[in-house]
Formats: sequence, C-alpha cells, structure tokens
Amino acid sequence: MSDPSGMRKAYELVEPESAAEPSAKLELPYDERTKSRARVTLSDGSELALRLPRGTVLRDGARLLCDDGSVVAVEAAPESVSTARAETTLLLLRAAYHLGNRHVPLELGDGFVRYQHDHVLDDMVRELGLGIRAERAPFEPEAGAYAHHHAHHHAHHRAHHQGHHHDHQHEPHEHGGHEHEH
Repeated sequence: MSDPSGMRKAYELVEPESAAEPSAKLELPYDERTKSRARVTLSDGSELALRLPRGTVLRDGARLLCDDGSVVAVEAAPESVSTARAETTLLLLRAAYHLGNRHVPLELGDGFVRYQHDHVLDDMVRELGLGIRAERAPFEPEAGAYAHHHAHHHAHHRAHHQGHHHDHQHEPHEHGGHEHEH
C-alpha cells in the first residue's frame, strides 16, 4: 500500500537474481547506506521512504522491494576515501591491523586497504610505510566476521525467552560491547 503523500516505501531487500528489473537507482555513500530509516531521492527524482529492519546495511548491488511492487537498485556512491597500497603483504597486513584496532570500517582489495578519508589516519598509515592516495571512489567496507552470526544468536536469544529450545549449544562469544546469555 502506498503512502497517501504518494511517496513509495521500501521495507525489505530482495535477492538481485529474483528481483524484477529495477525501475530506479539509489546511489548513496556508505554512511547513508547504514541508515535503516531515511527519506531518500532516487535517480528518477522521486522520493523513497526507507523503513528497513534495524541494522540493515545497503550493499552495492542490493535490491529494495517497494510497497508498490517496484524494485530499486542500490549503488555505492563515490565518496572521499583514502586508498593505501604497500610494497609487501606484511606492510598491508600491519596497516589493516592498526586501522582495525581503531574500529575503522575497511574495504580490502587486492593490494590495498581503503577507508573513509581522515588525515590523522593517513599520517599513521604513511608512518607504517604505505603509500596513500586520497580520492573519490565507491566505498564498500567489509561486513565483519560476525555480521550474520551475530544476528543468528540474537534471534536464538529471543526464541529461548519464548520457551523455544534448540538441540545445539551456544559457544561464548563477543557481542561488540554488550552482553547477554543464550
């Protein structure tokens, strides 16, 4: 059902292979693609209300299903990033380690690490011996090792409180600054 104002709403992601041909494109930088509630402007000039599950990150190539049945293609917009390259794998790994230790979202590629431009981080990475290039490019950082695993455990946690039990055990694990039992 469409909003009385005529603005379409998107409530869910669909698999690109199974989605209809997109009727419009949504091009956003990374920080905007992490918002599950937003009013955005599509490539055709129309507006869309994002009403996605909390924690949803729109990845480049994703497809949004709108309340009117239309499909919108998501694209990572070029933004201000720093791309670090190293002459050795060890230097690249060292930079990724130090950036990750600061919880900086990182895009990892063949021979480079990329992060949202920050001159302080650029100086640190240069001091490690890497070359830095400030540029405008789409930014698609790693989702994180527990991206799907984490959601799985929260779903199980809710299920356990509803009297639902499983035939498997949960191992102790980190939850990014918050704790709960399973």
